Amino acid sequence: MPNRLANETSPYLLQHVDNPVDWWPWSPEAFAEARERGVPVLLSVGYSSCHWCHVMAHESFEDELTAAAMNEHFVNIKVDREERPDVDAVYMEAVQAATGQGGWPMTVFLTADAEPFYFGTYFPPEPRHGMPSFMQVLEGVRAAWVGRPDEVAEVAQKIVRDLAGRQLDYGKAGSPGAEELAQALLGLTREYDAVRGGFGGAPKFPPSMVLEFLLRHYARTGSEGALQMAADTCEAMARGGIYDQLGGGFARYSVDREWVVPHFEKMLYDNALLCRVYAHLWRATGSELARRVALETADFMVRELRTAQGGFASALDADSEDPLTGEHVEGAYYAWTPARLREVLGEDDGALAAAYFGVTEEGTFEHGASVLQLPQDGPAVDAERIAGIRERLLAARAERPAPGRDDKVVAAWNGLAIAALAECGAYFERPDLVERATEAADLLVRVHFDAAAGRAPRLSRTSKDGHVGANAGVLEDYGDVAEGFLALAAVTGEGVWLEFAGFLLDLVLDRFTAEDGSLYDTAHDAEKLIRRPQDPTDTAAPSGWTAAAGALLSYAAHTGSQAHRTAAERALGVVQALGPRVPRFIGHGLSVAEALLDGPREVAVVGHPEDPARAALHRAALLGTAPGAVVAVGLPQPAEGGEGEFPLLAERTLVRDLPAAYVCRHFVCARPTTDPVELAEQLGAVRP
Repeated sequence: MPNRLANETSPYLLQHVDNPVDWWPWSPEAFAEARERGVPVLLSVGYSSCHWCHVMAHESFEDELTAAAMNEHFVNIKVDREERPDVDAVYMEAVQAATGQGGWPMTVFLTADAEPFYFGTYFPPEPRHGMPSFMQVLEGVRAAWVGRPDEVAEVAQKIVRDLAGRQLDYGKAGSPGAEELAQALLGLTREYDAVRGGFGGAPKFPPSMVLEFLLRHYARTGSEGALQMAADTCEAMARGGIYDQLGGGFARYSVDREWVVPHFEKMLYDNALLCRVYAHLWRATGSELARRVALETADFMVRELRTAQGGFASALDADSEDPLTGEHVEGAYYAWTPARLREVLGEDDGALAAAYFGVTEEGTFEHGASVLQLPQDGPAVDAERIAGIRERLLAARAERPAPGRDDKVVAAWNGLAIAALAECGAYFERPDLVERATEAADLLVRVHFDAAAGRAPRLSRTSKDGHVGANAGVLEDYGDVAEGFLALAAVTGEGVWLEFAGFLLDLVLDRFTAEDGSLYDTAHDAEKLIRRPQDPTDTAAPSGWTAAAGALLSYAAHTGSQAHRTAAERALGVVQALGPRVPRFIGHGLSVAEALLDGPREVAVVGHPEDPARAALHRAALLGTAPGAVVAVGLPQPAEGGEGEFPLLAERTLVRDLPAAYVCRHFVCARPTTDPVELAEQLGAVRP
């Protein structure tokens, strides 16, 4: 019999609808039930493409005896962390503070007042590697709850007090300057893996936001070291197994330091961020590898993540059915053996593919299988022959059982995808990608944005199948969607996207901003949790705090709004405080700080839409590498014409009856130009 999750829209919650566990969604009713029964709450947090979430579900939540114990002694709540990042953040902070580590699945035991008193992540069905079994945990928690209630209450209250005491106080810091950014670069240099690229050891994650900072730092300062770290890391990832050598797109992370074996889930946010990074690397260097990877990743998102409504799904699972064994295992869709290559390609091409993609008899993955790579010492081959091999392997792989897809549309991650696709479409003359970005933006406005009369406007976090979810957007949704709209405005010249970005950013100022200028992850009127989450550091995606700061800065450059500029500067105080100390974890904030130091520059391009000279100037403006430069394009606007959709175009006229570009920075404007080469020089562009 289905449990209480049957009416939820989250694909992750629906995966648990037939568990014998009597799951509740996160709701006041669940806590009221716990209070009435006098039992603790068992909170389980995960997401649909999480491998170990699936493992624990199969081992424990599908087990009748385990479920009976859970149902008898607990009220059990299941949360999709992607739908409720606020709930996830609050309790993950408690888990990390208590244990020094975190991850998913996250298992937290709470009082009926939602106060945590015991935590963990994955628990096995039997004791293993020093971990207690899940049943032992359940029995231990129940024994403490019944036998030592005062102690449990004291622990819970202490944890809540400790969390409250961790409140940030960085709003009073000043904006970061060149010295702090130089210190951040030095810190990154110390942690850089000069042999394999990237930062730190295994597992190794794509450092998307840090790479963007390095490219912007190079653009502003000419630091060859910054560019080299970015370029070498991008090449190492693109050659590794973390990148899908057949279908494009990146897996979540590499389990090793060499980028060889990925954790196979593919997330929208990773691919959107990396697509944009590789496009920006191409813009800076003209690298053909960067161009190929940016386009292949964009095509992957459109082909495999785009929904029928025009948005982009959250993720593809790591696990799928192995066509040879029938087992549901991680990586089955992507791994190859020499024998399988020969089956598809024949002896000669199979042998070539094995050498070219690093597929060995020993294997790089499990059971003698290999993840495809592009080894540096691979054979020199005919590009046309390899293209044919890729095509045949991709077709054969498509016959395998595909990984599951989480179809929910998350506003923030779609904002990241809109920015990436719009810019790739413009850079590489792919208008179809701009169209896909526009369709996703249109979905967000139609479905996610609620401005009904009589209530405060808001952005909803998720939708599925065109139906909006119940959860309110958090700060990253507002910041990333505004960023996507601003990028789309620059590429299309449609000022409505600038206007929508302004709506969202006004809500940030009104509902997410503290008196000291710091930013909260949830709105003032959001559901009250044990702590109001506020985290300026990046996770797998930009922090909401610095994402909003970046969008505020760009909007201020477009409009001249001092309120938005001041809000961005105050929010960036956190980068002054954290950038020199933990640069790997505040990369997006460092990128925004680079834009602040550079201006950012304001570019207005005027001319008639059908004039190729305007198109050439517009392209030169978009390809400029000046950090965070904003671009407006439209018809010339004489002084008496008033202000149009783009304030930057006001009083901008043709020059000698020719399309012209105007570049301003720090209240000083350069000479207007009709020459794309001169414009590129004004924007520090390296023309690919």
